[in-house]
Amino acid sequence: MIKSFIINKYLAKTFFKVVMNMSLGFLCLGFILNLFEEINFFKDFDVGIGVPILLSAIFVPSLLYKMFPFVILLSGIWFFLFKLKRTDEIIGMKLSGMSNLSVIIIPSIISIIIGIIIITSFNPIISVLVKKYETIKGTYEKDEDYLATITTNGIWIKEKQLEKNYIIRSARLNENKLMQVTIYEFNKNNDYLKSFKIEYADISTKIWKLKNTMVINADGNILQKNVDDLTYKSIYDVGKIRSLYSNLDTVSFWNLENEIQLLEDRGYSTNEMRAKLQRSLAFPFFLLSMVLLSGVFTLGIQIKDNNFTYIFIAIISSVLIFYFNDFSAALGKTDKLPIEVSVWMPIVIIFIFSCVGLIHANQK
Repeated sequence: MIKSFIINKYLAKTFFKVVMNMSLGFLCLGFILNLFEEINFFKDFDVGIGVPILLSAIFVPSLLYKMFPFVILLSGIWFFLFKLKRTDEIIGMKLSGMSNLSVIIIPSIISIIIGIIIITSFNPIISVLVKKYETIKGTYEKDEDYLATITTNGIWIKEKQLEKNYIIRSARLNENKLMQVTIYEFNKNNDYLKSFKIEYADISTKIWKLKNTMVINADGNILQKNVDDLTYKSIYDVGKIRSLYSNLDTVSFWNLENEIQLLEDRGYSTNEMRAKLQRSLAFPFFLLSMVLLSGVFTLGIQIKDNNFTYIFIAIISSVLIFYFNDFSAALGKTDKLPIEVSVWMPIVIIFIFSCVGLIHANQK
């Protein structure tokens, strides 16, 4: 019992250290690559190197979060290959009565714990950092005069045209219509001119058709009422409005259910948000499947003194898993598959394949 505890403690400590080192490596690589991208973005702005460095530091944790399953896959391969097999430590563990399956249990448990901690603790921090990143970078965007967002008070849109500025509020989206719309018109100095209160706006195209419109001037007097032939030219149509939540990284795991409810109340599709919720719930099990897969590649395959083979296997596996996940997610977003199936199917397939491979490896 004592010997087993000591071995398990050693396995846990060593695997965790490998994961931390691999994460640090990915973090540094991601920082450097993103820094070049930020420098290229700010080349036409009068800013020092400090702003690109700050933005890269804020952004790179979200990049690591997205790549973390592959960090675990590479960590598992490194751990089993270089920490156990190449040092012959696994032979001593087998002589003490441990099998390949018992060796992989501790890294599997560690991966699940890490996944739970990342989703419940680090994901909210990452969402705040992404929001900060977008806020800072948004001040330098060339199209900052065109903004749209969804809040508990409705859908808000800001647009700048030649001589006029507009702020638009709608209660909700109903198919291709914005319901209960108010358009506030300002001059280029942002002096309030008039407003349009509209029953609904057909936004099938970027030329909105305004129905049952009442026009009110700056003094509150009604200029027109029950008008049906007015139009409004916008840069937004129904497709663009529906994509307002394109960056889901700004939404914390703990706020996902509230955001799903908010989108439903505003008439938006919740497919992407529900997919994000399912991916968050599946994240620890995704990490577990990566550990099991790394065990199949190292403990189940007998390759002597050929590190390039393992590297090739790891790279090809990462690419295939990435595109398999992406393809499955696309099927869910387009309603070809239920959201739950599209998220969990790749994990279940990898898990089954890994379990079969490990059972085979355990017989060796």
